[in-house]
Parts: sequence; structure tokens; C-alpha cells
Amino acid sequence: MPTFRAAVILAVFLVVTLILIPWQWLLLTLGLPARRTFPHRYHRFVARLFGIHIRVQGTPPKKATLLLANHSSWLDIVIFSAVAPLCFVAKSEVGNWPFFGTLARLQRTVFVTRARRSETGMARDAIAQRLAQGDVLVLFPEGTSNDGNAVLPFRSALLGAAETVLEDGTRVPVQPVSTAYVARQGIPMGRENRPLYAWYGDMELVPHLWEALKAGPLDVIVQFHEPLGPMDRKELARLAWDTVRKGQAAALAGNL
Repeated sequence: MPTFRAAVILAVFLVVTLILIPWQWLLLTLGLPARRTFPHRYHRFVARLFGIHIRVQGTPPKKATLLLANHSSWLDIVIFSAVAPLCFVAKSEVGNWPFFGTLARLQRTVFVTRARRSETGMARDAIAQRLAQGDVLVLFPEGTSNDGNAVLPFRSALLGAAETVLEDGTRVPVQPVSTAYVARQGIPMGRENRPLYAWYGDMELVPHLWEALKAGPLDVIVQFHEPLGPMDRKELARLAWDTVRKGQAAALAGNL
């Protein structure tokens, strides 16, 4: 049954996605307002299809905001996008991935190069420009994904974008967000089972997607914490990390 279920889900996902790709491309080409909200509706459908049950704590932003979040899996893209209309900051290599790179571009992902320090300023400016245009952006400051049981230290290199000034003269809000994979098939999940859903290290994407679908429904808690005030980017990274770390730990311990 797990294999049959996964096969049906994957088939529906591929058919629906291939049908909707031209629609989002048209919205982007014409510059229509729905280009921002259509991916949100699409990912809400994908989350239900994959059996991802999302419990939201706090208030998702409705205007330009830089979200700083922990990162465990490609599932985070579906989860965040299902919660609110937003875009992502991703490493430039993602844009070259077959199929998934196309989906990332259609969602107006901001691609950055993290490896070269000389290009950090360009990446920061690209993020700032999109924030100034009113977008909600998700940045994963860990710089990589992990097994979902802890939060790696946040890097501060791109957080200079938090100094972006909006049209009303205020600085862009910076809001920490913690995610926690808490249950599998409705049963509280231990740390040994999170790699069934967490995608990290040298895991291949497509085989992991298949195994995650076979693993069954997933319960996730997404907690939007209070926005942080203006501060030095290194202090911002430290405080955001501490907030996200504590939020994830509370969720994994069943205290939310």
C-alpha cells in the first residue's frame, strides 16, 4: 500500500504540475498580480496531496518581510509556500536543476552565489531589491539543510539586506520562523525517523522524494516569531538563530 499510495501521489503531482506550469509562466510574462499568489494556491494543493498537515503558530506576514528560517528538506518549500504567498532565496545551482529548477524560477526565486565572498554584495543587493518591491522572502541562513533535529548556526553574510528601506521610510521587518517535523502518520516522531523527510548531506533528491511519499503523512509545526528590531547583522544572525532554535526545540518536545 505505501508504494501504491506514493505512485498515485507522484502521478497526480506530475500531471497537475505540468498542466499548471504554462499558466504561471503566462502570469509572469504578463506581469499580472496573480503571479505572486498562484504558487501559494498550488502549494496548498501539493501539501494536501502529499499528506502534509501544517499547524501554524503566530502570524505570517502580509507585506514585505525577510523571514529567517531553519531548513530541513525540500519539503520546506511546499510547507512555507502553502502557508503564505512568498518567494525564496536559494543557491544558484538550484536554478539549473532539471524540472525543480523550473519550478523555482516560476516562483520568482532569488538565486545567489554563496561560495564567493566577492559576490556577497551582489546577492545582498538582489535580495534588498525584491524586498523593496514588496515581496516576502524566505532566507535559510544555515546555508544548508540538516536532519531536522537541531538548528545549525546562522550565517550573517546576506543579512545586510535587512537594512532595506521600504517606500514608507521604514526598514524591512525581519521575522524568525521555526519549523519542526513532529509526527508521522499522526504518531509523534522520534529523531531517528526525521531523515525519512529531512533531505540533507549527499541524499539524491528524486529517490528521497519517493521514500518520503512512501513514509506517509507528515505533521509539521511552523511558528512565526515576533519580528526583530534593527541591529548589527552578526547580532541579528545570533538572535534569530537562538529564537528559531528554541522554537524548534519546544515543538519537538511537544510544548506547543
